[in-house]
Amino acid sequence: MKTACLNIRMGLCVVLLFAVIYALLIVIATFVGAGTPLIYALLAFVMVAIQFFIGPKIVERTMRVRYVTEREQPELHRIVTELAMKAGIPKPRIGISEIPIPNAFAFGTSQKTARVCVTGRLMELLSRDELEAVLGHELSHIKHRDMVVITALSVIPMICYFIYFSFFWSGIFGGGGRDREGALPMMAIALIAFVVYFISNLIVLYVSRIREYYADAGSAELTRNPQALASALYKMINGSARVKTDKVKKEMGSMRAFFAADPITARNDLKDLRAADLNRDGKIDAYELKMFAEQAKARRADRLMELFSTHPTPVSRVKKLGEYL
Repeated sequence: MKTACLNIRMGLCVVLLFAVIYALLIVIATFVGAGTPLIYALLAFVMVAIQFFIGPKIVERTMRVRYVTEREQPELHRIVTELAMKAGIPKPRIGISEIPIPNAFAFGTSQKTARVCVTGRLMELLSRDELEAVLGHELSHIKHRDMVVITALSVIPMICYFIYFSFFWSGIFGGGGRDREGALPMMAIALIAFVVYFISNLIVLYVSRIREYYADAGSAELTRNPQALASALYKMINGSARVKTDKVKKEMGSMRAFFAADPITARNDLKDLRAADLNRDGKIDAYELKMFAEQAKARRADRLMELFSTHPTPVSRVKKLGEYL
């Protein structure tokens, strides 16, 4: 029941996205014929498909992933095996990422080819319960097929951008003399396509944030320990805040959507989450989570910036975790 609202919201977003792109393609077909929008759609699908299938290799290299055997990391394998059985999915391949921040991520093109990785720094910082909660979050992404969902939806903004780019420059170079009248509809379509591109991007980001809430709920369901995930988020943000922001942006900025917690905004997020750590012991227990969930509020500026983020604010996520106690 607690995740039913998330499912409804995500379903409505998917319907809205496809309704918007359908309306845009109908407008274009009306002015220039049915063949043109089909070309843009095909081009977008091809580019996203290429990105989808080579993406795992790019992630492995960027994140400096080293896959580990059960002999090398028996406890890590034990946790993932137990969680995968509970989630009803194949055990993913397990890796250690050699990047200097405490974090975790999952990737892959399907449940069968999925990988789950943690950084060495994360394993140093977290207790077993906290590590299990974070891995529960990542395996929930795999269970919910989030990589496939977000990749499929990202086709729509890409189609809109192709349409905008093509019609804008066609209108510019075809706008002289006798072609001026024909250029006006092209520029109008370009403007509409750009607006739809912007809006559809916001919807895809919104769906991405819903998937994060959904993965948090999945972790709470698998581990029955929402305070452990809240505490892990707090520790990850605290640890990431100690790393120079410029270094994080340079090395991992393009991969931030994969992380369990956004390292780019860690310093600012830490200021808000410190309020949850009532006894200043560096972690969040069940009582602290309950108090924070009842009293904390995300700042208006943070809620506004969240519109352009793949992740909800940590305050919102921790408050939501309080509902699963």
